[in-house]
Amino acid sequence: MAKESMKAREVKRKKLFEKYAEKRAKLKAEGNLEALSKLPRNSSSVRMHNRCSITGRPRGYMRQFGISRITFREMASKGLIPGVKKASW
Repeated sequence: MAKESMKAREVKRKKLFEKYAEKRAKLKAEGNLEALSKLPRNSSSVRMHNRCSITGRPRGYMRQFGISRITFREMASKGLIPGVKKASW
């Protein structure tokens, strides 16, 4: 599991991104690079990183479910994800 501080940092980045998204888009359209550089760095979409919502794992993230591959496999095996079952042929 990821440290709580890492999870909190990602939440903070997401809030900043949402707060400045409109202003950032407006400045980009105008081409005002000087004003863009004065905005907080963490308000940029590039700085966000997908993490598992349960464990906080940054790698092996499945966008469709919002969790890591390991958590997905555990939950699918237990039948906790509707419509997903183990393949057999």
